[in-house]
Amino acid sequence: MRERGRTRRLMGLGARTGGALLKTRLGGQADCRALGEALFEGLSELKGPAMKLAQVMSQWDDLLPPDLAEELARLQRQAEPMPWPRIREALVLQYGDIDHYFSEIEERPFASASMGQVHRATTHEGETIVLKVQYPGLAEVLESDLIQVRRIMRLGRWFKVPQARLDALFEELADSLRKELDYVAEAEALARYGERYKDDPRLMIPEPLPALSGQHVLAMRFVDGTPLRELSEADDATRQGIAQTLADWITQELFTFGELHADPHAGNFAVDAQGRLVIYDLGAVIAVPEAQIKAMMQLLDATLKHDPMGMDEALMKMGGRQGQGAPLALYSESAECIAPLFAPGEQDFSDVRVHRRLRELTPKVWAAMDRLQPPAETLLLSRALNGHYWNLVRLGARLDMHARTLPLIARAH
Repeated sequence: MRERGRTRRLMGLGARTGGALLKTRLGGQADCRALGEALFEGLSELKGPAMKLAQVMSQWDDLLPPDLAEELARLQRQAEPMPWPRIREALVLQYGDIDHYFSEIEERPFASASMGQVHRATTHEGETIVLKVQYPGLAEVLESDLIQVRRIMRLGRWFKVPQARLDALFEELADSLRKELDYVAEAEALARYGERYKDDPRLMIPEPLPALSGQHVLAMRFVDGTPLRELSEADDATRQGIAQTLADWITQELFTFGELHADPHAGNFAVDAQGRLVIYDLGAVIAVPEAQIKAMMQLLDATLKHDPMGMDEALMKMGGRQGQGAPLALYSESAECIAPLFAPGEQDFSDVRVHRRLRELTPKVWAAMDRLQPPAETLLLSRALNGHYWNLVRLGARLDMHARTLPLIARAH
């Protein structure tokens, strides 16, 4: 990747985006679909931090206008792959003589994303594996890209997103991107998770292959599966089984191991032929301290009790609120929105009434951001849980969250 050319293109993308938003600022009507299409084309080609930012924002279904969010969501599914000759450069850098290690590597990627793409390969022993290949030169241009991304993110103020929120989002993005480039750490995470869940018949973690892996290429055993986003046509029993597994896994991650998968877009999950939930990508795993988990459950407890003062106390413990003047009315409205999902009995996550109320509440949340200024680690936890929630929504999950959370809340007191 040539740093100067990327900088010019990122600045140009920011200028085009700003021009579209200026129309809104001056009283016109922005064409969010056209804006989203322009961002898709530009970011899909550029890859890297800017594309990752758009993917992060697309996961927040209630953050952006629907037409814009829908276009950005395409970056999860249809990102343009990097041409094979550039990917081959990275493989040669890693292996030297590629033919010494593989009898075949498919030039068409199995999947492509913001920081790398995945190619199927066959070893000389006849085993099918996958190679997650980091885009060539990405590490060298990361910091300069982040400078331009920060400039682009300033446009978020025109959507009335407070600067504190933008700053926290940027710090979270920058930290996660730096970690995501570390394929050695991801291989270690795959091995750790594989050992952790080796006896769970509902989960499948691809096995890393250290002998074929390095700093810029991660080799794993191939595990075929139907992507989570394609399960909308599956029968109800299959979707409910996967939803139960996903909810159980998230709960175990947080409350048993103090960790959370922090890149929960649907492309990172699939269902294999045995009906197991496959977790492909462990490039973003965050540690969640016990104190933070305890405060989080105290917040939920206060929310379900419709106790605004208790909600504020828990948010203060989490580092999720600063400044003076608790927005107690906002807390009360939030409790009214969230409590139905935790009512006794099975609740339907696809109930659009819940989503509509949360969307209607969003502008009031932004308006209170002078008092709600979460640090980056709290924002990352919130984003990860939000992403897992929307995966449950897409599965049409029906879960008894009341029964699930009672023992967890009890532990927090």
